[in-house]
Amino acid sequence: MAADNNDKPSNRIPIRFVDSEGSGVDDEPSMEEDDLPNPGADFDAEMTASSSPAGVDEPRDAMGGPELAELVASRAELKRLQGALAEAQDSLARRQADFDNYRKRIDRERGEAHNRIVADVARKLLPVVDNLARALDAERTLEAEESKEFRHFLHGVELINKQLTDVLESLGITQIASVGERFDPHFHEAVVTEPSDEYEPDTVTEEITRGYRIGDRLLRPAMVKVAARRQDES
Repeated sequence: MAADNNDKPSNRIPIRFVDSEGSGVDDEPSMEEDDLPNPGADFDAEMTASSSPAGVDEPRDAMGGPELAELVASRAELKRLQGALAEAQDSLARRQADFDNYRKRIDRERGEAHNRIVADVARKLLPVVDNLARALDAERTLEAEESKEFRHFLHGVELINKQLTDVLESLGITQIASVGERFDPHFHEAVVTEPSDEYEPDTVTEEITRGYRIGDRLLRPAMVKVAARRQDES
C-alpha cells in the first residue's frame, strides 16, 4: 500500500530557486495549483466594486473608464459652449442697444440741424410774407371800387400768398394763434394794451404782426394788442 501511494502523481508544482552562482536549486515545499493567486479574478472584482453602486449588479460589459471619461469631457465641453453662447447673446444685445441709441441720437441731431436750417431760411422769408399780407389787407378795402381786372389780379395774389403759406407749413412752420387767445408771454409780445368791451382782460384783441414757430420751438413771437383791465375793476 505504501508503494502505491508513492506511485500516485503529485499535484504540487516544484519551485526552482536560483542561487548566486546561477545554478538552480529545487526545494520544498511546493505549492498546489489551487493555492496560486489569480490576477484576473482580483482585477475583475476590483473593477466591479469601483464601477457599480452598492447593492446593484451590473453586467460585465458596462461602460468602462475610457467611455466614461469621454462622456464627462463631452458634458464639460457642452457647458462651455452654452456659456460662450450666453455670453455672445449678451454681447449682441448690448451692441444692439448701443446701435439703437446711436441711431436715435443721429436722428435727433439730424432733425435739429434740419430745423435750424429751415428756421434761418424762414426768418429771411417771413418779412416778404408780412409785406404781401399787408398789401392784400390794404387792397381788400378798395376791392369794391376797383375794376374787374384788378379784382382778378388781387385774387391771383391771394392764391400766391396761400401757396407760400402752405410751403411754410410743409416745412413745419405754423402760425401762432393770437386773436381771441389769452395772452401768453412765451408766444406773444404785447405792443399795445387798451380796455376792451368785447374781450376779457389779458386777451389778445388784435394781431399786428404774425408769429410763427417750428415744431415746439418759437421762431418769432406775434406782436399783438392786449385787452387791459379797466380802472373800476382793479
